[in-house]
Amino acid sequence: MRVELPYRAERGFDAVYGLEITAYNDETVTGQVRVRDELKQPAGLVHGGVFASIAESLASLGTAFKVIPEGNIAVGLSNQTSFLRPITDGTIHAVATVKHRGRTTWVWEVEMTDDAQRVCVLTRMTIAVREAPGAPPNAGRPG
Repeated sequence: MRVELPYRAERGFDAVYGLEITAYNDETVTGQVRVRDELKQPAGLVHGGVFASIAESLASLGTAFKVIPEGNIAVGLSNQTSFLRPITDGTIHAVATVKHRGRTTWVWEVEMTDDAQRVCVLTRMTIAVREAPGAPPNAGRPG
């Protein structure tokens, strides 16, 4: 599965908050989101849900690029996000790195930085790999 870069979703939640995929390979998926007032919580900081969403989308996409051609889908299973420092303006830069590729789960670590390249958010994301709806039984499994 290949996409032309940079890639921006035109519909769905990723389009709402403005996720742009800037690079990907077998090990990493890189993306960014420009900070806007609509993404901030009342204190003026980017809302934590935005960071959690970025992490889930990058990890899900990174997994999907590999498992969709095998007749499977990738869906978020667990999202553990730690907020180390706030981001209030500029761009959120995110790099997701795969740490485990299993038959039924993949684990990713996602690091998000501000424009000054300071680490602001760390996420560990677990993605479930399941047969695609309507796929023939065992479509994604050898044998």
